[in-house]
Amino acid sequence: MALSLQVIYPITDKTHFDYDYYIGTHIPMVGEHMGAHIASVLVTKGLASGPDAPPQSYAVATMTFADKSALDAALSAAGPVIADIPKFTNTQPQMLIGEVIA
Repeated sequence: MALSLQVIYPITDKTHFDYDYYIGTHIPMVGEHMGAHIASVLVTKGLASGPDAPPQSYAVATMTFADKSALDAALSAAGPVIADIPKFTNTQPQMLIGEVIA
């Protein structure tokens, strides 16, 4: 069963997000440390939360995995990636692990 991991970076009044660092350094770091276990990666920059509504998230990173063992292996290698988060944002990321159904 394919699984996904989504990392969501919410916007609040006192948070910031450095997109240049995120794309130029952090995402390549994900590939370096976790990439052998990831089937695909999609990064989405928040532009809106609906018609005429500002975004509620800076970005969402979606990674897919062939199965639970691949997800577990990626997460076990994620220490340096997680430690890097404060270098581009002070928001508290949210994670969603799910079953890919479509």
